Amino acid sequence: MDRTSKMFRNALTLVIVVGALSLGALNASAKPSTQQGVVNVNTASVEQLMLLPGIGRTKAERILKRRAKRTFRAVSELTRVKGIGQKSLARLRDYLRVAGPTTLNKKIQKKGN
Repeated sequence: MDRTSKMFRNALTLVIVVGALSLGALNASAKPSTQQGVVNVNTASVEQLMLLPGIGRTKAERILKRRAKRTFRAVSELTRVKGIGQKSLARLRDYLRVAGPTTLNKKIQKKGN
């Protein structure tokens, strides 16, 4: 391989790597939880839980009732609460935590609204 080909290949590799890193940074910054906040399901009040899309007073109270028996060790355990299935969990996952502070302070609108 001649010198020009090597330089071109190295430049192309650099462009690909920088592009991939830029896309990764864009995807990371687009996560809703980092922009709007999160809810700790082990410490949140009914009102804080109601800030989540699709969670009204009844589901929020069910979460507190379940939490009173045993704290959530993983976000996936929310599917044990009546009315919260896999689809709901997938929609909420980016906003939920089982440790740390609740930082969400504004109602999240459902997608499509």
